Amino acid sequence: MVTGPIQQPSTVARPAAARRPRGTLLGDVQALARALAVPPGEPRWRERLIVHLGPVRQGFAEHVRVTEGPTGLYAELLYQAPRLDRGVRLLAGEHTAIAAAIAALQHAAVLPAVPAEEVRAQAGHLLRALDRHRRRGADLLWEAYQADLGGEN
Repeated sequence: MVTGPIQQPSTVARPAAARRPRGTLLGDVQALARALAVPPGEPRWRERLIVHLGPVRQGFAEHVRVTEGPTGLYAELLYQAPRLDRGVRLLAGEHTAIAAAIAALQHAAVLPAVPAEEVRAQAGHLLRALDRHRRRGADLLWEAYQADLGGEN
C-alpha cells in the first residue's frame, strides 16, 4: 500500500530510443488516417497507405517496449499504485491485438487481390483500436495521479 503521493513516471532512466518526442505516434496515426481518407481509386493509394503504416508499426512497437517489462511504465505504475492492476493488464493485453491488427493490415494492403474496401475496413478497425488504447491509457494515468492529488475540500 502506498501512503505517499504517487510520483509521475520518470523518463530519466529510459533509453534514448524510448524518449521519442511526445505525440509522434499520435502524429503517425493521424497521417495514416489522412492516407486512408484518400479515395482508393487514386493512383498509388495502397502504396501511400503502406508507407504511412510503417511509422505506426514502429511507433507502436516502441510504445510496447516503453510500457511493458520489469522497468516499463506499467511496472512503475503498479509499484506505486497496485490498485491499477486490472487496467494495466487490459492495456497490456491490447498490445497483442493491436500488433496483430497492424500486421494483418500490412499483409492485406500489399496483396492487390484484397479489395480496397476490405483494406479500408481493416485500417478503420486499427485506427479505432489505437484510439481506444490511447484513451484507456490516458484514463489510467489520470486515475493514478488524480486519486492521490484530489479529495481536498
